[in-house]
Amino acid sequence: MDTLFILAVTAIVIVLIFDYTNGFHDAANIIGTVIASRAMTPIQSVIIVGTFEFLGPILGGTAVANTIGKFITIGDLPAALSLTIVLCGIWGAIFWNMATWWYGIPSSSSHALVGGLIGAVVVSAGSGNVIWGFSELAHGHFTGFTKILLSLVISPVLGFWAGFFIHKGMRWLMRNEEPSANRWLKRFQFVTAAGLAFSHGANDAQKSMGIITLVLVLGGFIDKFVVPNWVILACAIAIVLGILSGGWRIVRTVGFGIYKVRPLHALDTQLTSGVLILSASMFGAPVSTTHVVSSAIMGIGSSERPKSVRWAKAKEIVSTWVITIPGSAFVSVLTYYIVKMIVGNAI
Repeated sequence: MDTLFILAVTAIVIVLIFDYTNGFHDAANIIGTVIASRAMTPIQSVIIVGTFEFLGPILGGTAVANTIGKFITIGDLPAALSLTIVLCGIWGAIFWNMATWWYGIPSSSSHALVGGLIGAVVVSAGSGNVIWGFSELAHGHFTGFTKILLSLVISPVLGFWAGFFIHKGMRWLMRNEEPSANRWLKRFQFVTAAGLAFSHGANDAQKSMGIITLVLVLGGFIDKFVVPNWVILACAIAIVLGILSGGWRIVRTVGFGIYKVRPLHALDTQLTSGVLILSASMFGAPVSTTHVVSSAIMGIGSSERPKSVRWAKAKEIVSTWVITIPGSAFVSVLTYYIVKMIVGNAI
């Protein structure tokens, strides 16, 4: 069987595994507040979230896939080398996802993916094969790594302050309500959790869609960067299976470890996060659901009782955010050297 075909199939399988790990890693971001506020049982939350998570990549377009799939330029390299680079980059992201899941730390799958790819590309082909986008930034154009990084950095800031002010407004609107209003707040979460799940699928699954399409282009299986329908379907299924598996270690951190979440907090978190992530998807901006949800909870907690926010846990999460890109890059670099040592001049 043709070596190039085997490499391409292997790369696609690895990307789908990453998509799966992304799903169970990020399940907590959607399910955590629903479970903590007792709006749904775990089974109800998984069914509703899984359904709308599947619809997200199917109906959410491919703008984010285009951004992720085009920020590295390794098309001029030998096809076997290009596919090996992608394989090493994705492995770096998977390893990081698994490590942070094991320790129950809600890190960013998006950061891990970007870091893994950059590490593998820079060490094998040179930094010139990454579209950094720094020079275009001076002219007001957001492209390549700059666009991705700004999306990932700005989104949690927006999540914090949007959560802060939305919760302030909601508390004012409900200032005269009786405790029985919690029953309706829990019911509304069926809508907001579904919206958050849809937005997550529309943004996160597209990242894997972009990498698989890149693999097909590099291998010469398609002529131009257009995401095939079967890729959309495969990535939707993979991320939903991950969601159904559930990242229950991280659920405890997101739902209970940052702030004591009640029905109104959960509703505001889901509303804030869903709107921000879906808006980013429309503009082709890859954001981290982990960042947005965690930041929204911090903002909501700060608007109510800043001293009750568990800032030590928040600091731990932020520290993980900072080291994820270099950490996953290091793993992918190490992986590339190991592969190169094994196969020698074959790549």
